[in-house]
Amino acid sequence: MMPMAMIVIGDLFTGAERAKWQGVFGGVFGLASILGPQVGGWIVDSLNWRWVFYINLPVGILAIVLISLGLHNHRVAERVKLDLAGMFTMVVAVVSLLLALTFGGDKYDWLSWQIISLLAGSVVFFSLFVFVERKAEEPIMPIHLLKNKTFVVLNSVGFFMSVGMFGAIMFVPLFMQGIIGMSPSESGTMMFPMMFALIIASMIGGRLVQKIGVRPQVIVGMVLVALGFFLLSTMDVNTNKWTAMSFMATLGFGLGFVNPVITLALQEVFPKSQLGIVTSSSQFFRQIGGTFGATLLGAIMNHRSKDLLEAKFLPLLEQLPAQAQAMTDSFKQLVESNPQSVYSVILNPDTLKKIPEQMQQMFVPILKQTLVDALSDVFLYGLIFVGIGFIFAMFIGRITISNRTNKVNEME
Repeated sequence: MMPMAMIVIGDLFTGAERAKWQGVFGGVFGLASILGPQVGGWIVDSLNWRWVFYINLPVGILAIVLISLGLHNHRVAERVKLDLAGMFTMVVAVVSLLLALTFGGDKYDWLSWQIISLLAGSVVFFSLFVFVERKAEEPIMPIHLLKNKTFVVLNSVGFFMSVGMFGAIMFVPLFMQGIIGMSPSESGTMMFPMMFALIIASMIGGRLVQKIGVRPQVIVGMVLVALGFFLLSTMDVNTNKWTAMSFMATLGFGLGFVNPVITLALQEVFPKSQLGIVTSSSQFFRQIGGTFGATLLGAIMNHRSKDLLEAKFLPLLEQLPAQAQAMTDSFKQLVESNPQSVYSVILNPDTLKKIPEQMQQMFVPILKQTLVDALSDVFLYGLIFVGIGFIFAMFIGRITISNRTNKVNEME
């Protein structure tokens, strides 16, 4: 559904109009991203977690009604042939790689047969995917696009930006709950500055890109995203929520400058006959970047947490009396199997109350510092990925925004 909205915009409007409407789309998306965590946090706090899923039923029905009313005059004249072989080989290749990155160094050693098998399977199915796409009548990813500099550069920017973006969305609420002491619903509000800035920047960027061009705007946006990640990496146990909110706003403003422009530029460079392919490909690379970001940065978080907890927290457990051996063994097992779950002690007030006050005074400062150190490393790794995206942005050529729906611009 995400690429379809962009495809409809690209099909109905000229280049200049697309810039405006994709900026509006980015703003609507940002607004929905603000409301979602707010409503979700309130549901978890006030009702039952199952309602986080039930709430999608009335929202989905409303979406069906609006789509049927808004697009009832639009029909597809041709029947498409689904590239089932391409879909299957791509899914298996990507999932195998993600599982290897998730389990490697955690559940299994990197040189274990399980991880090697997953990586080998990923290589095999990526190779099969390329072979299948060369033969497919209507491939989901035409291989010739990967030879196009414009396509590769713009989608690389989107991919690496999304790796970092999803990492921030995942881990900032963890910081707010674990360090500042917010509830789940309150920590959801921390997404508001980022998304509000994204809305404003998307709307400004949709008009500004016509004056300054794609390359300058993307470069400025990536610089702001990188600055946001650097600022997040400096947060410590004394950081207050207002400081964190300003860091998130910086990140959001950069994302709003970049997000709508990537799709707009691809639609402008390629002919209208390829509009669906390049638009959906753009969304695919950003979504897969987000998936890789969640997986890679989650694995880094687990790995760093385990190392830090073993160095700083486990020695404290050894000082506990013999009567607390059951608690000691339980924590040791958690550090080994699921390091992030140890932070539930400081994230969950009910869990904390079960621990004697003297132990709380021993545990909580160390756990907070460990969490801060691990998150700082995660944000620095996110900054590296954003930096790679910035390098790709430097290679974007001059792309002009046209007033015709089918103009083809060449990258200079």
